[in-house]
This record gives sequence, C-alpha cells and structure tokens, in this order.
Amino acid sequence: MKEQVKTVLLTGGSGGIGAATARLLAEAGMTVYAASRSGKAPEVSGNGTIIPVVMDVNDEAAIASVVSRIIGERGGLDAVVCNAGNGIAGPIEETSIDEVQVQFQTTFYGVVKTIDACLPVFRKQRRGRIVTVSSVAAVAPLPYQGFYSAVKAGILNLTKALAIETRRFGIQCCSVMPGDVRTGFTAARKVAVKATDKNSPYYEYTVKGVEAMSKDEREGMEPEVIGKAILRQLRRRRMRPEVTPTFIYSFLVWVIRRFPQGVVLWVLGKMYS
Repeated sequence: MKEQVKTVLLTGGSGGIGAATARLLAEAGMTVYAASRSGKAPEVSGNGTIIPVVMDVNDEAAIASVVSRIIGERGGLDAVVCNAGNGIAGPIEETSIDEVQVQFQTTFYGVVKTIDACLPVFRKQRRGRIVTVSSVAAVAPLPYQGFYSAVKAGILNLTKALAIETRRFGIQCCSVMPGDVRTGFTAARKVAVKATDKNSPYYEYTVKGVEAMSKDEREGMEPEVIGKAILRQLRRRRMRPEVTPTFIYSFLVWVIRRFPQGVVLWVLGKMYS
C-alpha cells in the first residue's frame, strides 16, 4: 500500500527553495510546518495549509519543541525536508575557522539536529521520509566555495548512510541536488574577510570566481523546479536515494563522476578562477 504524506516539517521555509517547496506541498494537500528563524512563510492558495513556526536549526531545544507541537496537533509526522542553509565564499587558506564553523553549524549540523529530532518519531511510527537539500557542488568541488562544497558533499553522503541504517524501521531517505537556482541565497552569501583585502594573493581570483557563480545563479532555474522535484519524491512509493533536478544537471553529475578527475578539476578551474 502506498504511504501517503500528509504532514511535513520543512526548514528554511521563509524564502527561496524552502518557500517554493512549502507552497507546492501545501497546494498538493499536505500540511506544512514551515520553519525559519523569522517565522515567515509564503501564502498558499486553495485548500493548502502552511503553518509558519519560529525555529533555529542550531537550537536543539527549539527543534524538539516544534516536533512535539506537530505530534500534539497532528498526531504524527510523515516527512521532514531539511533545506535551511547558508553560504560562504573565499579561498580555503583565507577562510577562518570561525567562518568555517558558521558554514557547518547551520548547513550541516542543523540538518543533523533536525533529523535527530524526527528519527524517534519515525521509528515509533515505523515509517517516515527524510529529504535533504544537497547540491551539484557535492560532486563538483567549486573553487572559492570549497567549504560549501564540503558541507553539501557531507549532506549527500550522510543521507545515503542514513538510508541504510534506517531502512529496517520503514524510513526512506532522499538527497536532492540542485544546480544553479535563482534565489536570495546569492545576495546573502558571505565572503571570507581576508579574501576581501585587495592585497590578498587570492583577491582577483576570488572576485572573478564569485562573480561567475553569482551570474550563473541569477540566470538559474526557478526554485519551484526544486520544489516540484521534492514533491515528486514525497509522492513516490519508494523515494530515490539521490535526485538531480533537470536533465542538464543530471547529465552533468553523470559526466563528473565518470570523467578523469584531473579533467574535471581543470574545467572547473577554467570556469571559476
């Protein structure tokens, strides 16, 4: 019998991919608890339901409180979509440990904390779905976004390992890997402080690389493309372990994994440095 997803917790729901996904899931008949630090959420037409909740993915107590609220109001939780994240650009050498920690704290540890809060519920129910938002950068190591690439690669492999560990409990896991998407993420991306110094040996390369990435993102796909991909997986009887929306990016990932890595790195270097 096909498992029907009715109640979803979604992080990073105030804008971009998160807001688009929340709206699409709600319009498909799901009740979406759209979590963010601001507590803002998109409006939804028709009979869809989006419930905005204030939740910082860095705060384990806040996450636990939201999960408890959902169980109390809905009697269960069918799926969690881990989308919250941030980005930092800059050469690896000139990115401070404090800046690295900010990148990992929200985008990686926030995913871990959110999943950890949902797993006991899913195990007790003997069902549940976990969707994480990784990136094509997980397999295409971007120069001047090395730590972002590392975080997204970590999310991808964490999700796959989790799929193995939790299968016996009826839990399914899927990692969605967007390519360039047109969202506010581009403007919100931070640059390592040292890399903004014009005397830095990396300065002109960082500027060129970040400008190229920003241009690709501004000309990228709409966030609804990713939201639709997430919706399709939640509707499937069996979610795929990994999904790269659009043929172009799916083909790109296929090529990156099969071509000699020296060639891949040379091409990425030409594109972004």
